[in-house]
Amino acid sequence: MSAIIEVKNLSFGYTPQSTILKDVSFEIRAGTFLAIAGPNGAGKSTLLNLLCGALKPKSGTIKIDATPIESYNWEALAGKVAVVRQEFVPVFGFSVIETVLMARTPYFGTFGFENKTDKQIVNEALEATDTAQFASRPLGSLSGGERQRVFIARALAANSPVLLLDEPTSFLDLKHQVGIYDLLKSTQLEKGKTIVTITHDINLAAQYCDEILLLGANSNYHIGQTKDVFSPEQIEKVFGVRTFVGSLGKEKFFIPLGKFAKDSGQITDKHK
Repeated sequence: MSAIIEVKNLSFGYTPQSTILKDVSFEIRAGTFLAIAGPNGAGKSTLLNLLCGALKPKSGTIKIDATPIESYNWEALAGKVAVVRQEFVPVFGFSVIETVLMARTPYFGTFGFENKTDKQIVNEALEATDTAQFASRPLGSLSGGERQRVFIARALAANSPVLLLDEPTSFLDLKHQVGIYDLLKSTQLEKGKTIVTITHDINLAAQYCDEILLLGANSNYHIGQTKDVFSPEQIEKVFGVRTFVGSLGKEKFFIPLGKFAKDSGQITDKHK
């Protein structure tokens, strides 16, 4: 399967003197569910902003569907990539359904209005994210978690081949965390979408994602299949924390161990 995202020798800094990402290269195959993980300040959100064209690299190249990202205008890029940000300031004057319908703007016809197909896609996205019940409510009246699900619905309604998500479950309760990952995985498997998500929850990533891009300090990074990237040794190296690894069937789960964890010395010596 061909790469839908190609990153080569990518470097970026917010000032001429700073470097957050340095000489990063990787490819994401079409239809892959990839998680970007790593400690705070490693450049995860910066990388996501580069992949959607919100930032320009200091050096290096990014290609989306074999085309340099700078060659796209905003409308064409929106047709390729949909983004869900961790923090989004809602436009309080719009209802939920109006907010989601905005994702269909690049598809509006000559007269600039939605059609029956647009409305159907929007309604399906609302149902999939359990937000149809809020359709007529003002966006500003929702909780942070409810709004997050609306923004995910909007990304789904865009019907772009690539979905980029910055910690999509950060405001959600346990039920909706699992529900959103179930939805993303189903979207990948049933519709062939390429999904790239930033996450701090390595257990959800281990359960749902095919590949992991693990960003560390000093622009160190490692990308590969989830089972190969997530190991106690790699996690301790990148995050600076010891972990206990447990298994449930074929699934591995990681528990961070602080200095007050009971019998932590015995546990880490045995399972590290």
